Amino acid sequence: MSVKETASGTEKQVIGDNDERVRKVSSVKRLLSRPELGSVSGAILVFVFFALVAWDSGMFNADGVLNWTTVSAQLGIIAVGACLLMIAGEFDLSIGSMIGFAGMMIAIPAVYWAWPVWAAILFAFACAMAVGFLNGYIVVKTGLPSFIVSLAFLFILRGLTIALSIALTNKTIISGVGNLAEGDWLGAIFGGQIGTEFFNWLARMGWIETYSDGSPIVAGIPMVVVWWFLLTAVCSFVLLRTRFGNWIFASGGDANAAKNVGVPTDKVKIMLFMFTAFCATVFAACQVLEFGSAAADRGLLKEFEAIIAAVIGGALLTGGYGSVIGAFFGALIFGVVQMGIFFTGVDSDWFRVFLGVMLLIAVLFNNFIRKKVTSAR
Repeated sequence: MSVKETASGTEKQVIGDNDERVRKVSSVKRLLSRPELGSVSGAILVFVFFALVAWDSGMFNADGVLNWTTVSAQLGIIAVGACLLMIAGEFDLSIGSMIGFAGMMIAIPAVYWAWPVWAAILFAFACAMAVGFLNGYIVVKTGLPSFIVSLAFLFILRGLTIALSIALTNKTIISGVGNLAEGDWLGAIFGGQIGTEFFNWLARMGWIETYSDGSPIVAGIPMVVVWWFLLTAVCSFVLLRTRFGNWIFASGGDANAAKNVGVPTDKVKIMLFMFTAFCATVFAACQVLEFGSAAADRGLLKEFEAIIAAVIGGALLTGGYGSVIGAFFGALIFGVVQMGIFFTGVDSDWFRVFLGVMLLIAVLFNNFIRKKVTSAR
């Protein structure tokens, strides 16, 4: 029972036990309402499965862990951007093409125009985010579905990347970036490693395997993994703890209602399109500096894998619901399964089958949980 003051005096207002404002919610219901529940559960099942069937295959040795963590990180970086945009109610199917485009924007100036690698990287970020701005601007100003607009940019960027690389260099694969990046301060942020002293110490203690010269089989943690964790942590904080995060949810939940209460939905969506381009460029920069080369066909089908990882992580295709942590575990599932199939010797063609099955299961599971939570209210 609650008491409130009125003009005529004190009035008693009875609030029933069924009132949603005071009703206690069990821990199980709170857990079921979490969007990342499916991906966390899936990750646990995947780890248990491969621990049983591939424990002695080297998958869980230091180099094996590094392999599937790196694969997960590459997908996880773009899955974070895709997840935020999906929560805002939009799609970006040009992420994969943006990876190839940004990689060429790094390699061509560095190799053929003698630019410093740091300048080429900044140039790639500027170009990619400009395209992301244009992508988002067209969506919010025309009202066209982002699926259609970004699908158009998927072909535009892929064709532009191939055409420019052939016109400027007569090649679609450009090598030599790795040598130019040695000692470059920005190149180290994307292509370097951290923790080398720690892994050398582990090798001296005999806790990880070493080569014949005594050097550790794992020299350090690649920067792509660092970027994965960093982007996940920052974006999760922004989504859950800031006003901009509330704007993202509001833009995807009901854009018209959000506009009526002052949420700058157009600005939010444009910024998120730019952020997906940023994530794609981070992926491209890490890949170019790791392999020392760029290719016009890099990133093929990555846009669909990023969306699947976000959906497995709990993001709804209709917007307004999702979790960056869920996308993190969705990408982890991909990396573990992809490399686990390799370590177990199963035909890698089955990986695509797994992607489709996981997508279907994730959508069905998320739909079931959403109905349960909604009916419980």
